[in-house]
Amino acid sequence: MHQKEALDGCITVTNARGFGEPYRGKVRDVYNLNDNTIGIIVTDRISAFDHIMKQAIPFKGQILNKLSAFSFEIVNDILPSHIIEVPHPNVTIAKKCNPIPVEIVIRGYLTGHAWRVYKNGGRNLCGVRLPDGMKENQPFNEPILTPATKATSGHDEDISEEEILDRGIVKPDVWQHIREKAFRLFERGSKVARKQGLILVDTKYEMGFYGNELTLIDEVHTSDSSRYFYSQGFEQRLKEGEPQRQLSKEFLREWLMERDFRGLEGQILPDLTDSFRWSIYQRYSELYQILTGTSFDPLIVENINSELEKIFPEYS
Repeated sequence: MHQKEALDGCITVTNARGFGEPYRGKVRDVYNLNDNTIGIIVTDRISAFDHIMKQAIPFKGQILNKLSAFSFEIVNDILPSHIIEVPHPNVTIAKKCNPIPVEIVIRGYLTGHAWRVYKNGGRNLCGVRLPDGMKENQPFNEPILTPATKATSGHDEDISEEEILDRGIVKPDVWQHIREKAFRLFERGSKVARKQGLILVDTKYEMGFYGNELTLIDEVHTSDSSRYFYSQGFEQRLKEGEPQRQLSKEFLREWLMERDFRGLEGQILPDLTDSFRWSIYQRYSELYQILTGTSFDPLIVENINSELEKIFPEYS
């Protein structure tokens, strides 16, 4: 595989003829195949600060799609997933669920967004009181739940559990069920990570209903939805106040912040260099290999639309 061929062959947008205009999220293109089934294409787009980068990452979609399928299987006894089949490295055929408009974010450590709030003096995060005197990357005594509203455009916003119930976004009994499942999922994901020498630092879950059944949707325990630290050296780095070695998108956010981009109005989105794009691919590939215990073998896709037009009729 030539690096240039991979960089030039990224899947950024799909247009499968005969299946209507897809819903385009930050990373996924979603097609309605019938009343109960959707076709999800995980593209190579990458986002940060709720902005899609102008350049894509080679094989990122394949890694995310395969890693999600792997991780969904591991937690299926806790909560059923929306997956029906994965007929292609970039494609998941899934149940059409009614999504809950809340991202369920579980944090085990004071890092990323939580640390930025804390560093600026905030001690209340989504209704959770944070103790004084904490250091960056320090573990909480117990994982905390810090939800965010799902924005159709622009930034997702922090919201407290109390606000979710007060606004009637989710009924109290349903929310209790959701939060219980979320903590169990985080516990399982943490256990899997520990076995592989990683720490699951924080993650987000998305859920919906398929009929009356609460269902895990979108992705789970991937490097787009989660932050991982390496276990080896964690305590020493924490003690000395050094940055942690991590596998997540935080390094992309840091790269953007170094170039004065935080997703704020008037700021100019920088271009990702080819060398940086390739280094991102290598990080995604590394996480896949560590978590699954198998190497990632990329598939060069010459025409994703023609492949979708062969796959979708089997499920429509």
